[in-house]
Amino acid sequence: MMQPPKIYVHLDEHQVLRVANSGVMLDSLLASFQQGYSAEAMQQQYPALTLEDVYGAIAWSLANAEEVAQYLNRQAAMWEQERAKAEAHPSPVLQRLRALRERRAT
Repeated sequence: MMQPPKIYVHLDEHQVLRVANSGVMLDSLLASFQQGYSAEAMQQQYPALTLEDVYGAIAWSLANAEEVAQYLNRQAAMWEQERAKAEAHPSPVLQRLRALRERRAT
Protein backbone atom coordinates (compact mmCIF):
# COMPACT_ATOMS: atom_id res chain seq x y z
CA MET A 1 0.00 0.00 0.00
CA MET A 2 1.45 3.33 -1.05
CA GLN A 3 1.63 6.21 1.37
CA PRO A 4 0.67 9.71 0.26
CA PRO A 5 3.65 11.75 -0.99
CA LYS A 6 5.54 13.59 1.70
CA ILE A 7 5.40 17.39 1.58
CA TYR A 8 8.91 18.85 1.77
CA VAL A 9 7.96 22.52 1.37
CA HIS A 10 4.81 24.31 2.42
CA LEU A 11 3.53 27.88 2.56
CA ASP A 12 2.69 29.00 6.10
CA GLU A 13 0.05 31.48 7.23
CA HIS A 14 2.50 34.36 6.73
CA GLN A 15 3.18 33.37 3.11
CA VAL A 16 6.65 32.06 4.02
CA LEU A 17 7.91 28.82 2.52
CA ARG A 18 8.90 26.39 5.28
CA VAL A 19 10.72 23.07 5.06
CA ALA A 20 8.74 19.95 5.99
CA ASN A 21 6.94 20.32 9.33
CA SER A 22 9.59 22.62 10.78
CA GLY A 23 9.89 26.34 11.24
CA VAL A 24 12.97 26.42 9.01
CA MET A 25 12.56 28.92 6.20
CA LEU A 26 13.33 27.60 2.73
CA ASP A 27 15.30 30.83 2.20
CA SER A 28 17.81 29.76 4.87
CA LEU A 29 18.25 26.28 3.48
CA LEU A 30 18.73 27.59 -0.06
CA ALA A 31 21.30 30.14 1.13
CA SER A 32 23.33 27.30 2.62
CA PHE A 33 22.90 25.26 -0.57
CA GLN A 34 24.08 28.18 -2.73
CA GLN A 35 27.11 28.60 -0.46
CA GLY A 36 28.08 25.02 -1.23
CA TYR A 37 27.13 23.31 2.03
CA SER A 38 26.45 19.59 1.77
CA ALA A 39 23.04 18.21 2.66
CA GLU A 40 24.62 16.59 5.73
CA ALA A 41 26.08 19.92 6.89
CA MET A 42 22.71 21.62 6.36
CA GLN A 43 20.97 18.92 8.39
CA GLN A 44 23.44 19.54 11.22
CA GLN A 45 22.87 23.28 10.90
CA TYR A 46 19.09 22.74 11.15
CA PRO A 47 18.57 19.79 13.53
CA ALA A 48 14.78 20.08 13.20
CA LEU A 49 15.21 18.67 9.68
CA THR A 50 15.97 15.13 8.65
CA LEU A 51 18.40 14.44 5.84
CA GLU A 52 15.39 13.42 3.76
CA ASP A 53 13.78 16.82 4.46
CA VAL A 54 16.91 18.62 3.25
CA TYR A 55 17.21 16.61 0.04
CA GLY A 56 13.46 16.80 -0.53
CA ALA A 57 13.36 20.59 -0.13
CA ILE A 58 16.34 21.06 -2.44
CA ALA A 59 14.80 18.76 -5.06
CA TRP A 60 11.46 20.60 -4.77
CA SER A 61 13.25 23.95 -5.16
CA LEU A 62 15.10 22.81 -8.26
CA ALA A 63 11.90 21.41 -9.77
CA ASN A 64 10.06 24.68 -9.05
CA ALA A 65 12.89 27.11 -9.83
CA GLU A 66 10.70 29.84 -11.33
CA GLU A 67 8.26 29.83 -8.41
CA VAL A 68 11.18 29.84 -5.94
CA ALA A 69 12.86 32.76 -7.75
CA GLN A 70 9.64 34.78 -7.59
CA TYR A 71 9.24 33.94 -3.90
CA LEU A 72 12.84 34.93 -3.10
CA ASN A 73 12.37 38.23 -4.95
CA ARG A 74 9.22 38.94 -2.91
CA GLN A 75 11.07 38.06 0.30
CA ALA A 76 14.00 40.34 -0.61
CA ALA A 77 11.62 43.23 -1.33
CA MET A 78 9.77 42.66 1.94
CA TRP A 79 13.03 42.59 3.96
CA GLU A 80 14.21 45.76 2.22
CA GLN A 81 10.96 47.50 3.21
CA GLU A 82 11.40 46.35 6.81
CA ARG A 83 15.03 47.56 6.86
CA ALA A 84 13.95 50.95 5.52
CA LYS A 85 11.24 51.23 8.20
CA ALA A 86 13.70 50.27 10.93
CA GLU A 87 16.26 52.77 9.66
CA ALA A 88 13.66 55.55 9.49
CA HIS A 89 12.36 54.81 12.98
CA PRO A 90 15.12 53.19 15.05
CA SER A 91 14.15 51.62 18.34
CA PRO A 92 15.08 53.39 21.60
CA VAL A 93 17.62 50.63 22.29
CA LEU A 94 19.32 51.18 18.95
CA GLN A 95 19.34 54.93 19.51
CA ARG A 96 21.08 54.45 22.89
CA LEU A 97 23.63 52.06 21.38
CA ARG A 98 24.43 54.50 18.59
CA ALA A 99 24.83 57.33 21.10
CA LEU A 100 27.22 55.19 23.19
CA ARG A 101 29.25 54.35 20.09
CA GLU A 102 29.49 58.03 19.15
CA ARG A 103 30.66 58.96 22.66
CA ARG A 104 33.35 56.30 22.56
CA ALA A 105 34.52 57.41 19.12
CA THR A 106 35.13 60.98 20.31
